[in-house]
Amino acid sequence: MPRERGQKLIANNKRARYDYFIDDVYEAGIVLSGTEVKALRQGKASLTDSYAAVNGGELWLENAYIPEFTQGSWTNHAPRRKRKLLLAKKDIAKLAGKSKETGFTLIPISLYFKDGFAKVEIGLARGKKDYDKRESLKEKDAKREMDKFRKAAASSD
Repeated sequence: MPRERGQKLIANNKRARYDYFIDDVYEAGIVLSGTEVKALRQGKASLTDSYAAVNGGELWLENAYIPEFTQGSWTNHAPRRKRKLLLAKKDIAKLAGKSKETGFTLIPISLYFKDGFAKVEIGLARGKKDYDKRESLKEKDAKREMDKFRKAAASSD
């Protein structure tokens, strides 16, 4: 059977870019059990309310929801268990130092398959204040209006 190619998005954390300023992004592998991989291949997962943490020199993804595999039996996994992330030791040390600083946290941005392997995009993030969120919404609305006008102008030509 030929090996899978390309990238297939499974889950995207839409609130991450709304609630946080993403300073740095890292791609990490994720340690999964067999039924978790099968559930992900069905395209079911949620990164809402999940976060990453450095514990004992290892990076862990916590509170990510991967539902139980429907055809699984007693071998099924716990949906919200801690999952180990695979990243270079120097990157983990850098993230540990940054996440200890006040205001920084590690947020999963997306979960996807890349060439057949499950990957998580982790962002080093700073929390936004309410006025920053309002500013983001204003920029998004302005961009939407500009795109609407461009489309209308292009169709009238």
